[in-house]
Formats: sequence, C-alpha cells, structure tokens
Amino acid sequence: MKSLMIQGTSSGAGKTTLVAALCRIFSDKGYRVAPFKSQNMSNFAYVTPEFEISRAQAIQAIGSRCEITPDLNPILLKPIGNYNSIVYLNGKRYKKMHAKEYYEKFVNQKGIDVAVKSLKILQKNYDLVILEGAGSPAEINLQKFDIANMRIAQKANASVLLVSDIDKGGSFASLVGTMALIEKKYQKLVKGFIFNKFRGDLDVLKPGFKKLKNITKIPVVGTIPLIPLDLPEEDSLNATPKDIQWTKRNISKIDNELNKLAKTVESNLDIQSIEKMLK
Repeated sequence: MKSLMIQGTSSGAGKTTLVAALCRIFSDKGYRVAPFKSQNMSNFAYVTPEFEISRAQAIQAIGSRCEITPDLNPILLKPIGNYNSIVYLNGKRYKKMHAKEYYEKFVNQKGIDVAVKSLKILQKNYDLVILEGAGSPAEINLQKFDIANMRIAQKANASVLLVSDIDKGGSFASLVGTMALIEKKYQKLVKGFIFNKFRGDLDVLKPGFKKLKNITKIPVVGTIPLIPLDLPEEDSLNATPKDIQWTKRNISKIDNELNKLAKTVESNLDIQSIEKMLK
C-alpha cells in the first residue's frame, strides 16, 4: 500500500487537476489507483440514485480507472449561504450545519473518524491512493480543525507534494511561507514542490529552484505549463455549476482529455523521483 498527497499553497493552485493526471499516469504504469479527498466543499456533484460525492473525485476516478464510490469523498459540504452547508457523509445527506457547529462539534469527532475509515478501505483495496488536500495546509486560524491536509497525510503515511500557481505570482514566497507555517511535526512529510501554470522560459526559474532548496531542503520535482483544459469545471468563486450527463460519450471525452493532460504532466514531472518517494 502506497500513498501520495497533493496539497497546495492556496485554493486554485491546481490540486484537483494534478491528482487526476497522476491517477492516469500511475494507472498507465500498472498500479491499481484510487483518488481520495476527505472533505470537499462543492456544489458540483456526481449524483447516482445511491449516493452523491464531489464531481472532482468522480473525474479523478475516471483517471484512475477505478470504481466511483462514496469512499473517494466521504465528506461533501454543499454551501447554501450564511455560513451554512448541507453535509453529506459517505454519499448520503447527513444534516445542515453552520460553520461554527461543523468546526467545533463535528470535524474532530465524527468527521475525522468517517474520513479515516474510508481512507483505510481504499488503502486496503488499491496499490496506490492519491490524496487531494483542500485550500492550504497553512491556514493557522483553522489548523486544529483541518482534516483535509496534514492530519490526513499523516494518517495515510503519505508523501506530500506541495503545488503552487505561479501564474498568480509569489510562488517562491508562498512555498517558503507555507512550510514555515506548517506544524513542525508535519514538515517532514513534504517531499517536493511543483510549480503549476507556468508560461515562459524555464531557465529563468532555475536559479530560484536552487535558492528554494537551500532555504527549505526540499527539491522542485516539476514545473507544469499552463494547459488549456476541456474538463468539467471544479467548484470555484467564479464558476457556475453546470450539470453533466454521465453518458458513455461524455465519459469518453473526459477520458481522452485526461490522456492528453497526463502526457503533458508526465513530461514535466520527475515521475521517477516521485515513485521513489512512495511509501
């Protein structure tokens, strides 16, 4: 059983897309792979008569070529405004919760137990579980309530790759700052950095890579170019949910797009080094 986790310096860094690509890359290498996100806040859902999970994990499962089950996303929060969300556990509607109740009475009791149970099921049934974090692991105001980043990485015994969106600027500072704010007991889990959405001459970045490694002792394992994608949109502040018909034709389109994405990501990541990190 091996586990790899993708965390980000911010929301929108590219965690979801990168996990989907890595799922396809390692599936092509012969691993039985499953994606996992312990807690996802999204109104973009994959809905069946039996259960409902985040659409992102369903697309990652297509990348993995694994069965889509509630264990891939055991906690789904659908925001409804005024700091309230409808909480789904293991694909079933649980209850409406205010953020205060969710943080103070749920995550560190029932929430973490639900997440770890699903994680262990996947680890038992697959060769490799690729976990996706949420937001940033360095939200120091919420770290004691965070069951989607470092705590779950530790539970999974996962190597963590930290990705930053360089198109937004400030990536070097974001990576160094994130490492400084992660609790010391978790810092050793981070094994590599990834720069995402880069456009330009890679040679211009390389002196920064050396300085970054001198400061953090952590290597850069890849720089992913800004890629035009034709995949269903993940939830974001600027997104408007659109229903997907999960027909064979649409799944085939997603599958083809994942193949193209995986080829680009694989050619820009040190996959051999990442394989060596796997525990």
